[in-house]
This record gives sequence, C-alpha cells and structure tokens, in this order.
Amino acid sequence: MFSFTESPRLTEFERQVLPHLDAAYNLARFLMRNDQDAEDVVQEAALRAFRFFDSFRGENSRAWFLSIVRNTAFTALKRNRMDEETVAFDEELHGGQIPPLDAGIALDRAQDRQTVRAAIEQLPAEFREAITLRELEGMSYKEIADIAGVPIGTVMSRLARARRQLQLLLTKTHTDTE
Repeated sequence: MFSFTESPRLTEFERQVLPHLDAAYNLARFLMRNDQDAEDVVQEAALRAFRFFDSFRGENSRAWFLSIVRNTAFTALKRNRMDEETVAFDEELHGGQIPPLDAGIALDRAQDRQTVRAAIEQLPAEFREAITLRELEGMSYKEIADIAGVPIGTVMSRLARARRQLQLLLTKTHTDTE
C-alpha cells in the first residue's frame, strides 16, 4: 500500500511543482475565463503531474507543469465546448494591490488594468496563452514553445499577432470611450 506521509516522491513533487501553482492558476484562469473552471483545471493538472511525476527528468519543472496545465485546460475547453463570448471576466481575480494614491489615479489604473484584461479575454485561446505566459509569467520563448508543444517561431508569431490584436482592441476601446 502506498503511503503519502512517508513518500520521498511526494516531498520531491512538493519541492519541484507546488511553487508553480500561482503561475498554473494564472494560465488556467486566462485560458478558461472562469475562476471555478480554472481551479478545477489546476487541481486536475496537479493530480496528473503527481501521477506522472516519475516521468519528470529534472528539467524545467515550471515548464513541465504548465504544459500539463495547458493540456488539461484545452481538454476541458474541448469537452465543455464553452461559448467563449458569454463567460464573464472577474477583474478582482488578477488585479494587483494599488498603493493608496490619489483616488482618481487609483481609479484610472484600475480601469486601465480592467481594459487590458478584458481585451486579453477577447483573444483566441492560443493568443491568450502566449500573452499570459510571456507578459504575465515572464517566460522565455523557448519555455513557451516547450509548454505549447510548438516551434519557437510559432510562439513568436502568436505573440506578434496577439499583440497586434490587443493593440487594435485597445485602440478601439479608447476611441469608443472618447
């Protein structure tokens, strides 16, 4: 019988994978566009990662785990056939703490952050993934390529197209509010 309490495997898993739970949730949240679904994806991915931890060879544990999160999220999206246009975005989920400034400045910053996140939400899943991993998680092109299972050139192309679409969306939002 396997015992979790005495397992060196569990200890190593905790050391290698658990520090990346925030990044995993961040990726899952942007892919799934829903808090509860993101939590479910991260939980399922963590269970899969533990189950297959013996196949991990000590390379980049963050990239390894996030690729499992990515695959789990895309599997869930296919399974659920979510209507991406009707899922609401919760700004409070990813909003950082703003130091107490002038209330007007704080409000402007919150509005800007909400506008950018809402624009990201409108991107196709592959673009949301690339932007999240590069801009929010600070991952290298190589790490993103490993996670997504695509060549680095594809990552670069997705990022360029995602940034271009974001720029168009943000420009449109800005002109609509004037």
